Amino acid sequence: MDANFLLTTEVAQHLYHNHAAKMPIIDYHCHLSPQMIAEDYRFKTITELWLGGDHYKWRAMRANGVEERYITGEASDWEKFQKWAETVPYTFRNPLYHWTHLELRTAFGITETLNSQSARRIYDACNAKLAEEGMSARGLMRYYGVEVVCTTDDPIDSLEHHRAIRESGFEVKVLPTWRPDKAMAVGDSATYRNYVARLGEVAGVQIDSYLQLLEALQKRHDHFAAEGCKVADHGVSAFPWAECSCEEAAMLFDKVMSGEELNSGEVVKLQTAILVELCRMNHAKGWVQQFHFGPMRNVNSRMFKQLGPDTGFDTIGDYSNGTALAHLLDALNVDNRLTKTILYNINPAENAVIAAMAANFQDGSIPGKIQFGSGWWFNDQIDGMIQQMNTLSLQGLLSRFVGMLTDSRSFVSYPRHEYFRRILCDLVGKDVEDGLIPECEMPRVEAMIEDICYNNAKRYFNF
Repeated sequence: MDANFLLTTEVAQHLYHNHAAKMPIIDYHCHLSPQMIAEDYRFKTITELWLGGDHYKWRAMRANGVEERYITGEASDWEKFQKWAETVPYTFRNPLYHWTHLELRTAFGITETLNSQSARRIYDACNAKLAEEGMSARGLMRYYGVEVVCTTDDPIDSLEHHRAIRESGFEVKVLPTWRPDKAMAVGDSATYRNYVARLGEVAGVQIDSYLQLLEALQKRHDHFAAEGCKVADHGVSAFPWAECSCEEAAMLFDKVMSGEELNSGEVVKLQTAILVELCRMNHAKGWVQQFHFGPMRNVNSRMFKQLGPDTGFDTIGDYSNGTALAHLLDALNVDNRLTKTILYNINPAENAVIAAMAANFQDGSIPGKIQFGSGWWFNDQIDGMIQQMNTLSLQGLLSRFVGMLTDSRSFVSYPRHEYFRRILCDLVGKDVEDGLIPECEMPRVEAMIEDICYNNAKRYFNF
């Protein structure tokens, strides 16, 4: 993992070192804590920074036979780190092996491989480094050359921490992202009613009807915009689609609020109606909307009851999203209310379907209006990134791709951008070496690399 890690040709090395590496980072989708950024949080140990909330590492440790007490349980920080160190040598060919050592090298200057023998030395060295000036939440963002971060926020969030960050004069833009998934979660009547009540309190709207629900969501949408939000994000398992009039949506909403449970068909209808209205709000403000779709969540019910969501028990869903997605995009496009949209599929089997779908709704208004998003979650590794970029290249324009994001809760996950950039440069470099792209086009190739790493996102999101 030296300077030319993953760069197998001279052209790739030139593209990375002279073009990709120098570009700032725009992390337009992540799960960092705005409160930690506002407080410029100092991490007590490398375990807190590295293993807290990282369900990628948790899954690997479980697969390696590590007991849960050393993962999410009561074991000490040193014991948890030690168990991770013992696991690392078993992660060959898993992206965690590369990410681990890239993070150790870039954040801590450690080039020694992590294993059971080196664990104590590395643990102590990392903790000593964390005690230094500049190793806080904000310091790490500065160190990695981050320019913009978009967090993930529920409509009921106050955004007080974003406001505090902005007013503090912190030079990195930290913007909220509108993530209204709970406003669509109508399949559980009791949970949904509680959420709607909270939404009404925050919005200052007594929500007794479907139209009042939309009014409350619009008010919060406006509030997010006032706090600098430019991006929406919608997470779904399978895209909902069923024709549903406003009158029928109102009837179904009343049914949920009265305590009745909707049947599966009714759930899809009401979700469709709400999602369409949310997408229209996004268009009215010129926001970019993202769709993350396809996961099956919390499939291990015993562990879900024990630990809750986002603890490493989600998986790739076997859904068919093409038809519903086509209907949704078309319904928005018919009356010209389809905003800039990024599509992230978790199932790589859908790559060609999604890339081809994006091409159907390009309208010439801006380059790459509908984006086939970067390899997401289970696909943000070498094979997944290459498959995504190859499919995009065949069905659309790689040159207009808005590039990588971290999708992470960690302040040392920015080497994922480096990882992506190296893979991108190697992919394109091989094309030049093989004569698929003529050498006389090198100025255009160099500009394309810089665009994908930074410029395209800067223009697309209007940051």
